[in-house]
Amino acid sequence: MHWLAVPFVTAALASAAPALAWEPTKPIEIVVPFSAGGASDQMARTIQGIIQKHQLTTQPIIVINKPAAGGAEGMLDIQKSAGDPHKLITTSSGIFMTPMATKLPLNWTDYTPVAMMAQDSFVLWVNAKSPHKTAGDFMEAAKKASPPLKIGGTSSKREDNLIVFAMEKQIGAKFAYIPYTSGGQASTQLSGGHVEANTNNPAEDLANWRGGATRPICVFADQPMVYRDKVTENASWADIPTCTSQGLNVSYQMLRGMFMPGKVTKDQQAFYVNMFKKVSETQEWKDYLARNALVGDYRDGEAFVSFLKADEEKHARLMSEAGFMAK
Repeated sequence: MHWLAVPFVTAALASAAPALAWEPTKPIEIVVPFSAGGASDQMARTIQGIIQKHQLTTQPIIVINKPAAGGAEGMLDIQKSAGDPHKLITTSSGIFMTPMATKLPLNWTDYTPVAMMAQDSFVLWVNAKSPHKTAGDFMEAAKKASPPLKIGGTSSKREDNLIVFAMEKQIGAKFAYIPYTSGGQASTQLSGGHVEANTNNPAEDLANWRGGATRPICVFADQPMVYRDKVTENASWADIPTCTSQGLNVSYQMLRGMFMPGKVTKDQQAFYVNMFKKVSETQEWKDYLARNALVGDYRDGEAFVSFLKADEEKHARLMSEAGFMAK
């Protein structure tokens, strides 16, 4: 009797064994919906390097820039790639803002959320030779300027543009907002003296700050940045005062997240969640956060989805106030 039961038990155990975990079988594309040189591009290439160094997948990682139409080209590419587990997109709050501003038939729920890697701050940058030393100086100059002061940023009706609108509302003055295809281009234009300021992320003006071409006035945040290692000979990220502390009451941070196309399997999603969790735990990633003054804030699963729902509501309100919603 007992030996007859053995094959039955063995078969039952075999059928209950979990299926092999999914793994990529061809090169993985990370789509960046902006030009090379911006903060999104820098993050994607940093992740690419970490994945390859630590051999977190056997497949090569390819970063592809698709900046057309304010990032809409890249976003639509992922939407149309439903079911393809070999594509990813790194995106920011534009995942809400671009569809809101353009009536693009797309929503973040068309994608598969993988992980939020960090949140990013914005800084009011000026040319190193600018007479403006504080946000107060800059606000006074803006009130008197005719024609309006030029401020550069990435894309139209996106994060940078939203911050400039908030500044106008706070100051009671108008700016001439100049949209560029990336923060790298906005930094180049500022260092060349073609605009009076920009609202770049820390990473986007880091090289020009170190090189003495641009200078931070204040960070659009409630608290100063935490990183105290010197970036230039005399200053660290933590030395940059908040705009609020200088009378410019504007605060804004944006997500930096990874998404897959929709209609992928749970196993495919789990592979990338696991991979990006490992990326977030590496020393290289922690060094990248510190170097670029990013706010470390890894989330996946329900924590990420809850954040996305709340952030979408917040941006719908902000976009409506700014008059950026498509009609």
